[in-house]
Amino acid sequence: MARKKGSSKKNSEFLEGLVWKPKHVFDVLKEEEKKQVEDLSKEYIEFLSQAKTERETIERALTLLEKKGFFDKESKKGWVVYKNKLLFAWNFGKKKITEGLRIVVSHIDTPRLDLKLHPLFEDTELVFLKTHYYGGIKKYHWVAQPLSLHGVVAKKDGSLVKIVLGEKEDDPVFTICDLLPHLSRKVQAEKKLSEAIVGEKLNVLFGGLPLEELEEEKELKERVKLNCLKLLYQTYGIREEDFVSAELYIVPAGRAREVGIDKAFIGGYGQDDRICAFTSLKAFLEVEQPEYTNVLLFMDREEIGSEGNTSAKSRVFERFVYELIKKQGLSPTPDVFFEVMANTKAISADVTAGIDPNYVEVHDKLNDAKMGFGIAVNRYTGHGGKYMANEAHAEFLAELLKSWDEDGVVYQVVSMGKVDEGGGGTVAKYFASYGMDVVDAGPPLLSMHSPFEVAHKADLFMCYRAYKSFFSR
Repeated sequence: MARKKGSSKKNSEFLEGLVWKPKHVFDVLKEEEKKQVEDLSKEYIEFLSQAKTERETIERALTLLEKKGFFDKESKKGWVVYKNKLLFAWNFGKKKITEGLRIVVSHIDTPRLDLKLHPLFEDTELVFLKTHYYGGIKKYHWVAQPLSLHGVVAKKDGSLVKIVLGEKEDDPVFTICDLLPHLSRKVQAEKKLSEAIVGEKLNVLFGGLPLEELEEEKELKERVKLNCLKLLYQTYGIREEDFVSAELYIVPAGRAREVGIDKAFIGGYGQDDRICAFTSLKAFLEVEQPEYTNVLLFMDREEIGSEGNTSAKSRVFERFVYELIKKQGLSPTPDVFFEVMANTKAISADVTAGIDPNYVEVHDKLNDAKMGFGIAVNRYTGHGGKYMANEAHAEFLAELLKSWDEDGVVYQVVSMGKVDEGGGGTVAKYFASYGMDVVDAGPPLLSMHSPFEVAHKADLFMCYRAYKSFFSR
């Protein structure tokens, strides 16, 4: 029997429709949308360049919230800041709070070097600052780089001194000196990469000029350290004892930049996870009247396991939800709280690893995230055997992806690396413990946890669009 004309073509189209085909964002966007990508990228570069600590990120967020009318008199929308490192912002929806919240939570801490409690020391007429690294870093990334000093000093008189030094064009910068190759054979070159730079030697070069001696003060010791202390007191009014009640961080100096001859990428410090903080904040502010009550959360301490009272393990989140329950005239009982939680849906907005062709041996190319292919949805995280992970339920994932299809969100559903290569964790499991549905979703990065992480502009845009879609439904 002769085959009808066109049946072969229809069969081919049918079969092609059965196959999953990832889409590059720029193959989907219209010309006006590509202009939106560039506008968003410029805004993000400015945000990333100025928000290098948790406190600075909160300050930038509050400026934008206030411009949009938070707090209003009826408390339909507002925000609470806890310890200057946790932000809880809400916008009441049309539906009752007992029908659930829509939460997007990101973390705003990043790997860095913290100054020790007693950081200043002098050796051979050079002054250094001792550091203790925070979070998962490769120590060799931090040597022979221009660095800046950010943070606050809490003085006993109750005042708070803010310090940002090394960012302006005429500011001095700091650095951690590396050993020259001529002398490093035994000390570094013959060691494993993880052992070549020792954590205790991540000492920051801070000063080198001695205090000018007066005639009657010829016996002064550690004159370079004294000169540094004199400059600190003259500039900021702080003494050496004030370091014990300070939060001072060493971070890379300089602005975020466009990367690539085609300017396809954005490079800069702290994109894990401030890229999600920025895009979720922008999306949150643009949804004026949501169906469900929207909650934007910035949390701290994720990079060290979410420990402490500003982290996802802290129960202050419960306190803020109880306050929302009371604002709606409901009884703030555990029964009402867990009814809200059971109906809540959340996105743990966090980054994942993009496939790097230079290190393809650690990636599963079929399942890992590609740069420029949209927001990456990690159904589960953790490590070998899915330990320490949250895993999103199939029904929630299908519902979320259907809404993103309808709203023009380009996404990819991914894992992070081959099964036995390692893995990572997020805050998702802590929120899942309340009974809510939660999934990890954010952009892929290259050089993650380095001083210069790289994101694709297309993925930045799709994160913003995905979070806005989620807040709108």
